[in-house]
Amino acid sequence: MISLISNPIIISVILLCVLCLCRVNVLLALIISSVVGGLLGHISLSNVMEIFIKGMGANAETALSYILLGAFAVSMTHTGLAPILSRKIANIIQSKKYVLIFILTGIAILSQNLIPVHIAFIPILVPPLLVIMNKLKLDRRAVACGLAFGLKAPYIVIPAGFGLIFQGLIAENMVQNGIEVAKNDIWKSTWIIGFGMLIGFLVAIFLSYRKSRDYQDLEVKQVEFNDDLKLTKNHYITLGAAIVTLVVQLWTNSLPLGALVGLSLIFGLKAIDHRKMDKLINEGVGLMGYVAFVMLVAAGFASVMTATGGIDSLVNTITPYMMSSKFVATFLMLFIGLFITMGIGTSFGTIPILAVLYVPICIKLGFSIPSTIIVIAAAAALGDAGSPASDTTLGPTSGLDADGQHNHILDTCVPTFLHYNIPIILITIISVMVLG
Repeated sequence: MISLISNPIIISVILLCVLCLCRVNVLLALIISSVVGGLLGHISLSNVMEIFIKGMGANAETALSYILLGAFAVSMTHTGLAPILSRKIANIIQSKKYVLIFILTGIAILSQNLIPVHIAFIPILVPPLLVIMNKLKLDRRAVACGLAFGLKAPYIVIPAGFGLIFQGLIAENMVQNGIEVAKNDIWKSTWIIGFGMLIGFLVAIFLSYRKSRDYQDLEVKQVEFNDDLKLTKNHYITLGAAIVTLVVQLWTNSLPLGALVGLSLIFGLKAIDHRKMDKLINEGVGLMGYVAFVMLVAAGFASVMTATGGIDSLVNTITPYMMSSKFVATFLMLFIGLFITMGIGTSFGTIPILAVLYVPICIKLGFSIPSTIIVIAAAAALGDAGSPASDTTLGPTSGLDADGQHNHILDTCVPTFLHYNIPIILITIISVMVLG
Protein backbone atom coordinates (compact mmCIF):
# COMPACT_ATOMS: atom_id res chain seq x y z
CA MET A 1 0.00 0.00 0.00
CA ILE A 2 2.90 2.36 0.79
CA SER A 3 4.37 1.74 -2.67
CA LEU A 4 0.99 2.62 -4.19
CA ILE A 5 0.70 5.89 -2.29
CA SER A 6 4.28 6.87 -3.16
CA ASN A 7 3.93 5.90 -6.84
CA PRO A 8 5.01 8.84 -9.04
CA ILE A 9 2.07 8.26 -11.40
CA ILE A 10 -0.47 8.52 -8.59
CA ILE A 11 1.16 11.59 -7.04
CA SER A 12 1.62 13.36 -10.38
CA VAL A 13 -1.96 12.85 -11.53
CA ILE A 14 -3.37 13.92 -8.15
CA LEU A 15 -1.11 16.99 -8.21
CA LEU A 16 -2.24 17.77 -11.76
CA CYS A 17 -5.91 17.62 -10.73
CA VAL A 18 -5.32 19.70 -7.58
CA LEU A 19 -3.42 22.39 -9.49
CA CYS A 20 -6.15 22.56 -12.13
CA LEU A 21 -8.85 22.78 -9.47
CA CYS A 22 -6.87 25.69 -7.99
CA ARG A 23 -7.13 27.29 -11.44
CA VAL A 24 -3.49 26.92 -12.38
CA ASN A 25 -3.20 26.95 -16.19
CA VAL A 26 -3.29 23.43 -17.65
CA LEU A 27 0.03 23.88 -19.46
CA LEU A 28 1.81 24.96 -16.29
CA ALA A 29 0.07 22.25 -14.24
CA LEU A 30 1.27 19.56 -16.67
CA ILE A 31 4.85 20.82 -16.60
CA ILE A 32 4.93 21.11 -12.80
CA SER A 33 3.40 17.64 -12.37
CA SER A 34 5.92 16.19 -14.83
CA VAL A 35 8.85 17.66 -12.89
CA VAL A 36 7.51 16.43 -9.54
CA GLY A 37 6.79 12.96 -10.93
CA GLY A 38 10.22 12.74 -12.53
CA LEU A 39 12.01 13.77 -9.34
CA LEU A 40 9.97 11.24 -7.33
CA GLY A 41 11.04 8.64 -9.89
CA HIS A 42 14.68 9.45 -9.07
CA ILE A 43 15.36 11.22 -12.37
CA SER A 44 17.54 14.33 -12.28
CA LEU A 45 15.90 17.64 -13.12
CA SER A 46 17.93 18.10 -16.31
CA ASN A 47 17.01 14.58 -17.49
CA VAL A 48 13.36 15.18 -16.65
CA MET A 49 13.28 18.21 -18.93
CA GLU A 50 15.18 16.36 -21.67
CA ILE A 51 12.74 13.43 -21.56
CA PHE A 52 9.81 15.83 -21.40
CA ILE A 53 10.88 17.83 -24.47
CA LYS A 54 11.74 14.73 -26.52
CA GLY A 55 8.45 13.14 -25.50
CA MET A 56 6.46 16.04 -26.90
CA GLY A 57 7.14 14.67 -30.36
CA ALA A 58 4.85 11.72 -29.67
CA ASN A 59 1.82 13.93 -30.20
CA ALA A 60 3.29 15.92 -33.09
CA GLU A 61 0.89 14.37 -35.61
CA THR A 62 -2.08 15.12 -33.35
CA ALA A 63 -0.96 18.74 -32.87
CA LEU A 64 -0.46 19.21 -36.63
CA SER A 65 -3.90 17.71 -37.22
CA TYR A 66 -5.51 20.23 -34.88
CA ILE A 67 -3.76 23.18 -36.54
CA LEU A 68 -4.81 22.07 -40.04
CA LEU A 69 -8.33 21.20 -38.87
CA GLY A 70 -8.49 24.63 -37.22
CA ALA A 71 -7.65 26.20 -40.58
CA PHE A 72 -10.28 23.99 -42.22
CA ALA A 73 -12.88 25.08 -39.67
CA VAL A 74 -11.96 28.76 -40.21
CA SER A 75 -12.46 28.22 -43.94
CA MET A 76 -16.06 27.25 -43.21
CA THR A 77 -16.50 30.70 -41.68
CA HIS A 78 -14.75 32.52 -44.53
CA THR A 79 -16.99 30.85 -47.09
CA GLY A 80 -20.03 31.74 -44.97
CA LEU A 81 -20.98 28.12 -44.32
CA ALA A 82 -20.57 28.29 -40.52
CA PRO A 83 -22.70 31.47 -40.15
CA ILE A 84 -25.45 29.87 -42.23
CA LEU A 85 -25.33 26.77 -40.07
CA SER A 86 -25.46 28.86 -36.87
CA ARG A 87 -28.42 30.84 -38.22
CA LYS A 88 -30.28 27.68 -39.23
CA ILE A 89 -29.73 26.25 -35.75
CA ALA A 90 -30.98 29.49 -34.18
CA ASN A 91 -34.11 29.38 -36.33
CA ILE A 92 -34.80 25.76 -35.43
CA ILE A 93 -34.40 25.90 -31.67
CA GLN A 94 -36.43 29.03 -30.88
CA SER A 95 -37.21 28.40 -27.19
CA LYS A 96 -36.41 24.69 -27.10
CA LYS A 97 -33.19 24.32 -25.12
CA TYR A 98 -33.09 20.54 -25.40
CA VAL A 99 -33.28 20.79 -29.18
CA LEU A 100 -30.14 22.96 -29.09
CA ILE A 101 -28.28 20.43 -26.92
CA PHE A 102 -29.22 17.53 -29.20
CA ILE A 103 -28.27 19.47 -32.36
CA LEU A 104 -24.83 20.35 -30.99
CA THR A 105 -24.35 16.78 -29.77
CA GLY A 106 -25.31 15.49 -33.23
CA ILE A 107 -22.81 17.81 -34.91
CA ALA A 108 -20.13 16.63 -32.47
CA ILE A 109 -20.88 13.03 -33.47
CA LEU A 110 -20.56 13.92 -37.17
CA SER A 111 -17.24 15.66 -36.43
CA GLN A 112 -15.80 12.31 -35.33
CA ASN A 113 -17.09 9.98 -38.02
CA LEU A 114 -18.42 11.81 -41.09
CA ILE A 115 -16.77 15.23 -41.38
CA PRO A 116 -13.59 14.75 -39.34
CA VAL A 117 -12.93 18.29 -38.12
CA HIS A 118 -12.90 16.95 -34.55
CA ILE A 119 -13.13 19.77 -31.96
CA ALA A 120 -12.23 22.53 -34.44
CA PHE A 121 -15.91 23.26 -35.15
CA ILE A 122 -16.70 24.19 -31.53
CA PRO A 123 -15.00 27.62 -31.26
CA ILE A 124 -16.49 28.48 -34.67
CA LEU A 125 -20.07 27.34 -34.14
CA VAL A 126 -20.76 27.69 -30.40
CA PRO A 127 -19.82 31.33 -29.52
CA PRO A 128 -22.53 32.86 -31.78
CA LEU A 129 -25.08 30.69 -29.97
CA LEU A 130 -24.11 31.81 -26.44
CA VAL A 131 -26.55 34.73 -26.53
CA ILE A 132 -29.37 32.31 -27.33
CA MET A 133 -28.23 29.99 -24.54
CA ASN A 134 -28.31 32.96 -22.14
CA LYS A 135 -31.89 33.81 -23.13
CA LEU A 136 -32.90 30.19 -22.59
CA LYS A 137 -31.02 30.24 -19.24
CA LEU A 138 -29.42 27.00 -20.40
CA ASP A 139 -26.84 25.57 -18.01
CA ARG A 140 -23.68 25.36 -20.11
CA ARG A 141 -22.57 22.33 -18.14
CA ALA A 142 -25.31 20.39 -19.91
CA VAL A 143 -23.98 21.57 -23.27
CA ALA A 144 -20.44 20.60 -22.23
CA CYS A 145 -21.68 17.10 -21.39
CA GLY A 146 -23.50 16.90 -24.73
CA LEU A 147 -20.44 17.95 -26.71
CA ALA A 148 -18.20 15.58 -24.72
CA PHE A 149 -20.60 12.71 -25.44
CA GLY A 150 -20.54 13.52 -29.15
CA LEU A 151 -16.75 13.74 -29.17
CA LYS A 152 -16.13 10.55 -27.20
CA ALA A 153 -18.87 7.94 -27.66
CA PRO A 154 -18.70 7.74 -31.50
CA TYR A 155 -15.06 6.64 -31.70
CA ILE A 156 -15.75 3.96 -29.09
CA VAL A 157 -18.79 2.61 -30.93
CA ILE A 158 -18.72 3.57 -34.64
CA PRO A 159 -15.99 2.02 -36.85
CA ALA A 160 -15.48 5.08 -39.08
CA GLY A 161 -13.36 8.21 -38.91
CA PHE A 162 -11.66 8.49 -35.53
CA GLY A 163 -13.53 5.35 -34.47
CA LEU A 164 -11.68 3.35 -37.12
CA ILE A 165 -8.36 4.53 -35.67
CA PHE A 166 -9.32 3.84 -32.04
CA GLN A 167 -10.77 0.41 -32.71
CA GLY A 168 -7.88 -0.43 -35.02
CA LEU A 169 -5.44 0.36 -32.22
CA ILE A 170 -7.28 -2.00 -29.87
CA ALA A 171 -7.28 -4.83 -32.41
CA GLU A 172 -3.62 -4.36 -33.39
CA ASN A 173 -2.38 -4.25 -29.80
CA MET A 174 -4.45 -7.25 -28.75
CA VAL A 175 -3.02 -9.27 -31.65
CA GLN A 176 0.52 -8.18 -30.75
CA ASN A 177 -0.01 -9.38 -27.19
CA GLY A 178 -1.48 -12.79 -27.91
CA ILE A 179 -5.22 -12.50 -28.72
CA GLU A 180 -6.38 -12.82 -32.32
CA VAL A 181 -9.22 -10.40 -33.05
CA ALA A 182 -10.40 -8.59 -36.18
CA LYS A 183 -10.76 -4.82 -36.31
CA ASN A 184 -14.38 -5.15 -37.44
CA ASP A 185 -15.23 -7.16 -34.32
CA ILE A 186 -14.27 -4.45 -31.83
CA TRP A 187 -17.46 -2.35 -32.08
CA LYS A 188 -19.58 -5.45 -31.48
CA SER A 189 -18.27 -5.40 -27.91
CA THR A 190 -17.58 -1.71 -27.27
CA TRP A 191 -21.14 -0.59 -28.08
CA ILE A 192 -22.05 -1.40 -24.48
CA ILE A 193 -19.62 1.30 -23.30
CA GLY A 194 -21.37 3.79 -25.56
CA PHE A 195 -24.68 2.73 -24.05
CA GLY A 196 -23.34 3.49 -20.58
CA MET A 197 -22.21 6.92 -21.76
CA LEU A 198 -25.67 7.52 -23.26
CA ILE A 199 -27.20 6.95 -19.83
CA GLY A 200 -24.76 9.44 -18.32
CA PHE A 201 -25.59 11.98 -21.05
CA LEU A 202 -29.32 11.71 -20.42
CA VAL A 203 -28.83 12.03 -16.65
CA ALA A 204 -26.72 15.15 -17.16
CA ILE A 205 -29.17 17.06 -19.36
CA PHE A 206 -32.48 15.90 -17.89
CA LEU A 207 -31.57 15.64 -14.19
CA SER A 208 -28.27 17.17 -13.09
CA TYR A 209 -28.36 20.38 -15.15
CA ARG A 210 -32.01 20.73 -16.07
CA LYS A 211 -32.52 23.84 -13.92
CA SER A 212 -32.08 27.35 -15.30
CA ARG A 213 -28.77 29.14 -14.84
CA ASP A 214 -28.24 32.86 -15.35
CA TYR A 215 -25.40 34.28 -17.45
CA GLN A 216 -24.60 37.86 -18.39
CA ASP A 217 -24.76 38.98 -22.01
CA LEU A 218 -21.07 39.81 -22.35
CA GLU A 219 -19.24 40.64 -25.54
CA VAL A 220 -18.56 37.70 -27.80
CA LYS A 221 -16.97 37.76 -31.21
CA GLN A 222 -20.08 37.49 -33.31
CA VAL A 223 -20.49 35.88 -36.68
CA GLU A 224 -22.10 38.17 -39.21
CA PHE A 225 -25.46 36.70 -40.13
CA ASN A 226 -26.82 37.14 -43.62
CA ASP A 227 -30.53 36.91 -44.33
CA ASP A 228 -29.82 34.73 -47.36
CA LEU A 229 -29.52 31.16 -46.10
CA LYS A 230 -29.09 29.59 -49.54
CA LEU A 231 -26.01 27.51 -50.20
CA THR A 232 -23.72 28.79 -52.96
CA LYS A 233 -21.06 27.14 -55.10
CA ASN A 234 -18.39 27.97 -52.52
CA HIS A 235 -20.43 26.29 -49.80
CA TYR A 236 -20.77 23.12 -51.86
CA ILE A 237 -17.02 23.15 -52.57
CA THR A 238 -16.36 23.38 -48.82
CA LEU A 239 -18.75 20.51 -48.10
CA GLY A 240 -17.13 18.47 -50.88
CA ALA A 241 -13.69 19.21 -49.44
CA ALA A 242 -14.91 17.94 -46.05
CA ILE A 243 -16.00 14.65 -47.65
CA VAL A 244 -12.67 14.31 -49.46
CA THR A 245 -10.90 15.00 -46.17
CA LEU A 246 -12.71 12.03 -44.64
CA VAL A 247 -11.99 9.74 -47.61
CA VAL A 248 -8.27 10.59 -47.66
CA GLN A 249 -8.04 10.17 -43.90
CA LEU A 250 -9.63 6.71 -44.07
CA TRP A 251 -7.56 5.71 -47.10
CA THR A 252 -4.17 6.84 -45.79
CA ASN A 253 -4.90 6.66 -42.04
CA SER A 254 -3.45 10.19 -41.83
CA LEU A 255 -5.63 12.99 -40.50
CA PRO A 256 -3.09 15.76 -41.31
CA LEU A 257 -2.90 14.59 -44.93
CA GLY A 258 -6.69 14.53 -45.18
CA ALA A 259 -6.96 18.07 -43.81
CA LEU A 260 -4.20 19.24 -46.16
CA VAL A 261 -5.98 17.80 -49.20
CA GLY A 262 -9.26 19.41 -48.06
CA LEU A 263 -7.62 22.82 -47.70
CA SER A 264 -5.95 22.40 -51.10
CA LEU A 265 -9.35 21.82 -52.71
CA ILE A 266 -10.85 24.87 -51.03
CA PHE A 267 -8.05 27.11 -52.31
CA GLY A 268 -7.54 25.28 -55.60
CA LEU A 269 -11.21 25.56 -56.58
CA LYS A 270 -11.22 29.18 -55.35
CA ALA A 271 -13.89 28.79 -52.70
CA ILE A 272 -11.55 31.15 -50.85
CA ASP A 273 -9.12 33.51 -52.58
CA HIS A 274 -5.57 32.14 -52.25
CA ARG A 275 -4.44 35.61 -51.15
CA LYS A 276 -6.26 34.96 -47.88
CA MET A 277 -4.23 31.79 -47.26
CA ASP A 278 -1.85 33.34 -44.73
CA LYS A 279 -4.72 34.92 -42.82
CA LEU A 280 -6.68 31.68 -42.76
CA ILE A 281 -3.73 29.61 -41.50
CA ASN A 282 -2.95 32.23 -38.84
CA GLU A 283 -6.57 32.13 -37.66
CA GLY A 284 -6.42 28.34 -37.61
CA VAL A 285 -3.35 28.49 -35.38
CA GLY A 286 -5.08 31.01 -33.13
CA LEU A 287 -8.18 28.82 -32.98
CA MET A 288 -6.55 25.49 -32.20
CA GLY A 289 -2.96 26.36 -31.31
CA TYR A 290 -3.51 26.28 -27.55
CA VAL A 291 -5.21 22.88 -27.65
CA ALA A 292 -2.48 21.55 -29.95
CA PHE A 293 0.24 22.72 -27.58
CA VAL A 294 -1.54 21.21 -24.57
CA MET A 295 -1.52 17.88 -26.40
CA LEU A 296 2.23 18.24 -27.07
CA VAL A 297 2.89 18.98 -23.40
CA ALA A 298 0.65 16.05 -22.38
CA ALA A 299 2.84 13.76 -24.50
CA GLY A 300 5.88 15.08 -22.65
CA PHE A 301 4.17 14.34 -19.35
CA ALA A 302 3.42 10.80 -20.53
CA SER A 303 7.07 10.23 -21.48
CA VAL A 304 8.30 11.35 -18.08
CA MET A 305 5.77 9.11 -16.34
CA THR A 306 6.89 6.14 -18.43
CA ALA A 307 10.57 6.89 -17.69
CA THR A 308 9.94 6.86 -13.94
CA GLY A 309 8.88 3.21 -14.12
CA GLY A 310 5.75 4.24 -12.24
CA ILE A 311 3.39 2.47 -14.63
CA ASP A 312 5.11 -0.91 -14.20
CA SER A 313 5.35 -0.35 -10.44
CA LEU A 314 1.66 0.53 -10.27
CA VAL A 315 0.69 -2.61 -12.14
CA ASN A 316 3.04 -4.84 -10.14
CA THR A 317 1.63 -3.45 -6.88
CA ILE A 318 -1.97 -4.10 -7.85
CA THR A 319 -1.62 -7.33 -9.90
CA PRO A 320 -1.52 -9.71 -6.89
CA TYR A 321 -4.95 -8.43 -5.85
CA MET A 322 -6.31 -9.11 -9.35
CA MET A 323 -5.87 -12.84 -9.06
CA SER A 324 -8.63 -13.21 -6.50
CA SER A 325 -11.56 -12.63 -8.90
CA LYS A 326 -12.59 -11.17 -12.25
CA PHE A 327 -14.61 -8.51 -10.44
CA VAL A 328 -11.60 -7.27 -8.49
CA ALA A 329 -9.32 -7.56 -11.53
CA THR A 330 -11.71 -5.54 -13.70
CA PHE A 331 -12.08 -2.80 -11.11
CA LEU A 332 -8.32 -2.51 -10.57
CA MET A 333 -7.57 -2.46 -14.31
CA LEU A 334 -10.11 0.34 -14.75
CA PHE A 335 -8.55 2.18 -11.80
CA ILE A 336 -5.10 2.03 -13.40
CA GLY A 337 -6.49 3.11 -16.77
CA LEU A 338 -8.25 6.06 -15.16
CA PHE A 339 -5.06 7.39 -13.59
CA ILE A 340 -2.92 6.87 -16.69
CA THR A 341 -5.44 8.50 -19.04
CA MET A 342 -6.17 11.39 -16.67
CA GLY A 343 -2.52 12.31 -16.88
CA ILE A 344 -1.87 11.58 -20.55
CA GLY A 345 -5.17 13.12 -21.67
CA THR A 346 -5.70 10.77 -24.63
CA SER A 347 -7.32 7.36 -24.72
CA PHE A 348 -5.64 6.68 -28.09
CA GLY A 349 -2.17 7.01 -26.55
CA THR A 350 -3.12 4.87 -23.55
CA ILE A 351 -4.09 1.74 -25.52
CA PRO A 352 -0.55 0.50 -26.32
CA ILE A 353 0.46 0.95 -22.67
CA LEU A 354 -2.55 -0.91 -21.31
CA ALA A 355 -2.64 -3.74 -23.84
CA VAL A 356 0.87 -4.91 -22.92
CA LEU A 357 -0.19 -5.14 -19.28
CA TYR A 358 -3.82 -6.24 -19.52
CA VAL A 359 -3.94 -8.88 -22.27
CA PRO A 360 -1.72 -11.35 -20.34
CA ILE A 361 -3.77 -10.76 -17.18
CA CYS A 362 -7.05 -11.33 -19.04
CA ILE A 363 -5.71 -14.52 -20.65
CA LYS A 364 -4.50 -15.85 -17.27
CA LEU A 365 -7.85 -15.14 -15.57
CA GLY A 366 -9.87 -16.64 -18.43
CA PHE A 367 -11.55 -13.49 -19.68
CA SER A 368 -13.53 -13.98 -22.89
CA ILE A 369 -12.40 -12.01 -25.96
CA PRO A 370 -15.41 -9.62 -25.78
CA SER A 371 -14.69 -8.99 -22.09
CA THR A 372 -11.03 -8.30 -22.83
CA ILE A 373 -11.99 -5.84 -25.57
CA ILE A 374 -14.41 -4.04 -23.27
CA VAL A 375 -11.90 -3.80 -20.41
CA ILE A 376 -9.12 -2.40 -22.63
CA ALA A 377 -11.43 0.07 -24.40
CA ALA A 378 -13.03 1.23 -21.14
CA ALA A 379 -9.71 1.50 -19.28
CA ALA A 380 -8.31 3.60 -22.14
CA ALA A 381 -11.41 5.78 -22.40
CA LEU A 382 -11.69 6.37 -18.66
CA GLY A 383 -10.29 9.74 -17.71
CA ASP A 384 -10.41 11.08 -21.27
CA ALA A 385 -13.74 12.67 -20.34
CA GLY A 386 -12.69 14.66 -17.33
CA SER A 387 -8.96 15.06 -17.88
CA PRO A 388 -7.88 18.74 -17.89
CA ALA A 389 -5.51 17.94 -20.77
CA SER A 390 -8.02 16.04 -22.94
CA ASP A 391 -9.41 17.37 -26.20
CA THR A 392 -12.77 15.99 -25.04
CA THR A 393 -12.81 18.71 -22.36
CA LEU A 394 -10.64 21.39 -23.98
CA GLY A 395 -12.91 21.44 -27.03
CA PRO A 396 -16.20 22.29 -25.27
CA THR A 397 -14.48 24.90 -23.11
CA SER A 398 -12.99 26.61 -26.18
CA GLY A 399 -16.51 27.48 -27.34
CA LEU A 400 -18.49 27.81 -24.12
CA ASP A 401 -15.93 30.09 -22.46
CA ALA A 402 -15.86 32.60 -25.34
CA ASP A 403 -17.35 35.24 -23.01
CA GLY A 404 -15.37 34.17 -19.93
CA GLN A 405 -18.31 32.65 -18.04
CA HIS A 406 -17.48 28.94 -18.29
CA ASN A 407 -14.75 27.46 -16.09
CA HIS A 408 -12.74 24.66 -17.71
CA ILE A 409 -12.40 22.55 -14.55
CA LEU A 410 -15.64 23.15 -12.65
CA ASP A 411 -17.99 23.51 -15.63
CA THR A 412 -16.48 21.01 -18.08
CA CYS A 413 -14.04 18.57 -16.46
CA VAL A 414 -15.93 17.80 -13.25
CA PRO A 415 -19.37 17.33 -14.91
CA THR A 416 -18.01 15.13 -17.72
CA PHE A 417 -15.87 13.12 -15.30
CA LEU A 418 -18.84 12.30 -13.07
CA HIS A 419 -21.42 11.63 -15.77
CA TYR A 420 -19.27 9.45 -18.06
CA ASN A 421 -16.58 7.74 -16.01
CA ILE A 422 -18.99 6.39 -13.39
CA PRO A 423 -21.34 4.70 -15.93
CA ILE A 424 -18.36 3.39 -17.91
CA ILE A 425 -17.00 1.69 -14.79
CA LEU A 426 -20.37 0.22 -13.83
CA ILE A 427 -21.30 -1.00 -17.32
CA THR A 428 -17.85 -2.56 -17.81
CA ILE A 429 -17.95 -4.49 -14.54
CA ILE A 430 -21.47 -5.74 -15.28
CA SER A 431 -20.48 -6.77 -18.82
CA VAL A 432 -17.47 -8.76 -17.64
CA MET A 433 -19.57 -10.53 -15.01
CA VAL A 434 -22.14 -11.49 -17.68
CA LEU A 435 -19.78 -12.32 -20.58
CA GLY A 436 -17.11 -14.01 -18.48
